[in-house]
This record gives sequence, C-alpha cells and structure tokens, in this order.
Amino acid sequence: MAAYISFKPTDYFMTNQWTGTGVDDLTPTGVGFSSAFTWMKKTNSTDNHALYDTARGATKRIMCNEPDPVSTITTGLKSWNSDGFVLGTDAEGNADTKTYTGWNWLGGTTSGITTDGSTTITPSAYSFNQTSGFSVLKYTGNGILSPIQKLAHGLGVAPQMVIVKNLESTVNWSVYHKQMEASPADWQIQLDTTSAATNNAAMWNDTEPDAVNVALGDGSNTNGSSVTHVAYCFAPIQGYSKFGSYYGNGSSAEGTFIYTGFRPAFVLSKRSHATAGWMIHDNKRPAFNNCNLNLVANSTSAEYTGADGVNRGLNFLSNGFQQTGIDTDSNYAGSTYIYAAFAEFPFVSSNSKAGVAR
Repeated sequence: MAAYISFKPTDYFMTNQWTGTGVDDLTPTGVGFSSAFTWMKKTNSTDNHALYDTARGATKRIMCNEPDPVSTITTGLKSWNSDGFVLGTDAEGNADTKTYTGWNWLGGTTSGITTDGSTTITPSAYSFNQTSGFSVLKYTGNGILSPIQKLAHGLGVAPQMVIVKNLESTVNWSVYHKQMEASPADWQIQLDTTSAATNNAAMWNDTEPDAVNVALGDGSNTNGSSVTHVAYCFAPIQGYSKFGSYYGNGSSAEGTFIYTGFRPAFVLSKRSHATAGWMIHDNKRPAFNNCNLNLVANSTSAEYTGADGVNRGLNFLSNGFQQTGIDTDSNYAGSTYIYAAFAEFPFVSSNSKAGVAR
C-alpha cells in the first residue's frame, strides 16, 4: 500500500491548549514548532477569536468573528518560540482561570517568492511552505478590476482555499473555496458572518487561482486601493489536508461520512448556500469521539455541546470524519457544506503503518 506522505502532519499543524493565569509572559507549549499562523479562542466563556501571523508581526491581531481592521495589542501574542508563543495579559489569550485552544500552522520560506509574467502584486511580507501547502501573505491592493490582478502565493500549485482580510477597513472577510460551485471563483463567502455565498466578481474576478497567482477583483475586501491585506492560502496535500464539500443527510445515527484519507486533527465547515455558522472541531476538544465541543469562527460564543436540544458534533475516523449532528450548521438534509480539514495521522504513512480511529 503506497504512502500518502513521508512527513508527520503534527510537524506542520498542531492544536494546543492552555489555562490563563492573568500574569504577563505566559508561555503555552505543545505546538512543537514556531508557527507562522496562530489562531486562538477562549473556550469556557465568551470572547473574540484572535488571529496572529508572522507576515503582519506579533501583537497585530485580527478577529475572524468581526469585520474590524487590524489592532495592535501589545498585551496579546508578543512573540513565537520553538514550542509555542508568549502571551501578555490580554483576556483573549490569558485571562486568569480561563481555558484556551490554539490552532497553529508552520510557515517556511520568507524570501524569493515565485512570480510570472501575469503577476501584478508581489506580497511585501510572507511565509510559505510548499510541503504542507500553506502560505500567509501581506500585500497592498490597487483597486483594479481589468486587467485581472494577480497576487503571487508561493505554493507552486493552485490553492483550493484562500481567506483574505482587509487590514485597514471595517469590511467583511472574504473566502474562496474550490468546491463552492462548478465555477468557484464566481463566488465568495464571508468568514465573519453566517451569510450564504454570493456571486461577486469583485472578489476573485471570476478567475480561479493558478500555480503561481491568486486572481483578485477590485473589491475592497480583497483588493482595496492602497490598502494592506492579509491572505491565508491553502493547497491540498494528500494525506495531510483536504478542501472539499459534502451533502448533509439529517441523520444523527448514520450521519454523512466525509473521506479525507487521514484521521483529522481539525475541521472547519460551513453550509455554503444558506445561513449557518462556521463550525470548528479539533482532536483536543475532546480527545475522543463524539467530538461535540463546538466553536464557531464567526461568533464570540464559548464552546457548547448542543445543550439546546440539537445534536451537533462529529466523529474523527481513521480516514475521514462523520457528522453526528442534525442541525442546519452541520448536517441538514440536502444542504451542501464546504470544509477544510488537516490531519493528525495519515490513513497510510511512509512506513506503511495504518492510521486508526480514536
């Protein structure tokens, strides 16, 4: 049986957890590398999501549950280290007795990004890792629709998910996803709202990304004139990441199964053409099935287990995940959902060791 990947997924993506102390210079551990992108959320009470990346620099926070521009939070994430990061006393990462979860992606190359004859925008700061199919880009938009503006992404293959935030204006986040529709670049969906996808050429110029560039329209969300933006780009790596779609069936007993080719560590999903939240599940909350501790990317809410009487959750299996929810956010019968999944362990590894369910 052929191996999918020869590397450990946990060397490129890791979920970590910690309890705040309210004391400056808290150093959560358990990441195993110095990440280029750290996304954190308080789990046991209401608060914003806090996203930091090396392209923008430490202390530069954006919130995926809000359209607000970037803020400098000197008491937020202060720096990264070889096994995590250093936090100040900001409540979004270090309130006394509060619990937190962080999702961390490894970066890589920070110079010499590839461009071609169609590239019109070269990011001013970036980190990309072609092995894991991830890049974070900081760039300045120009507000031009025609000719099509092209942003270099560094991945060497076409990304299948791109998340962009205008850093200077109060405008919504914009997401491109390969499985949105037959013509995915016609559509955009907002990470910070429950809104359904809309057909909007101003975001991606109705042009799919290629192996070198992401196409941009003239919308302020993705290409505001003389405005800085951040983009998180993801390409699928067999056995490590997948960006797909599935149909809900409305059953908690035999919910929809989604094949990924690995045991997931993280799943982000959204009902694409109707109102619903962006659901987040990971392999640490809890560390066993049923994974029913829900967080929502577009909400400040604490994690919840469906105590309102609606079953929400999923099972992480050796080769994918299975929905156990019956609600509109995860498994409504006949609805289409998009997802992004990252691996804890491949279904088959380089030493032919088979992955197992947990």
